[in-house]
Amino acid sequence: MAEPDPEDVPVDPSAIELRYRHARARRVARVRHKEESRLARFRFSIVMVVLIAIAIGFVVAAWHEIHRLFGL
Repeated sequence: MAEPDPEDVPVDPSAIELRYRHARARRVARVRHKEESRLARFRFSIVMVVLIAIAIGFVVAAWHEIHRLFGL
């Protein structure tokens, strides 16, 4: 049985518009996901720097306190 010619098959114009919308939405979602990932990495880096700075501050304060108490 012969297959119909692709040009003879009726095409629904609204289906074409829906496919364009779907492709556009996927592209926007992909770009948004990339941007959100980049921002999440940035936020994580900032939080880690702050936590490390606080930890260093505690270590220095403890060292000074130990030095003051025991005279090392």
